[in-house]
Amino acid sequence: MTEKTALSGMGKLFAAIALIEAITWAGLLIGMYLKYVSGVTDLGVWLFGRLHGLAFLTYVVIAIMAGHRLRWPLWALILAIFAAIPPLATLPLEWWFKRRGLLSR
Repeated sequence: MTEKTALSGMGKLFAAIALIEAITWAGLLIGMYLKYVSGVTDLGVWLFGRLHGLAFLTYVVIAIMAGHRLRWPLWALILAIFAAIPPLATLPLEWWFKRRGLLSR
């Protein structure tokens, strides 16, 4: 049985940017559908492409900072960085890190 501990400040920041990164990924995917599949508009790609680019870069920086400050093992840091590549993968990673206590040190 795992003990539930409060997230550290850096753990909260990592969880927040992981959520933002996933939301912008979802927006970009919807925008790509609207542009390339239905042909309705390219506004979603224009907007969410920019937002997701910013969220992606911010997520990578925060992941590196969290890995350093929370003293993650190297495998956790590498996994956190690579989780930004597949769509929506930052959410399950953040939940898993939370359960393992990697966000509460």
